[in-house]
Amino acid sequence: MARNNSNSNQTLVPEAKAALKSFRDQVASEFGIDFSGYNGDKTARECGSVGGEMVRRLIEQAERSMSTTTTYRR
Repeated sequence: MARNNSNSNQTLVPEAKAALKSFRDQVASEFGIDFSGYNGDKTARECGSVGGEMVRRLIEQAERSMSTTTTYRR
C-alpha cells in the first residue's frame, strides 16, 4: 500500500493530545526513559518500546471496554 507524504503520526482527536502526552510520559517513566524536553535524542529502540507498550495498553483497555458492553446478536 502506497503512503502519501502526509505525516501519519497525527492525533486523530485533538482534544486527547494532552492525555496522550501524559500517558507517554507515564509509560516512559516506568521504563526509565525521560521524555521531558525531548528533541529527537532518543533511540528508535527507546521510542519503540514506549510506543509499543502504549499500544498494548490501549488495546487491552478497548478489549475490556468491549467485553463489558452489550453483545451483538446476528
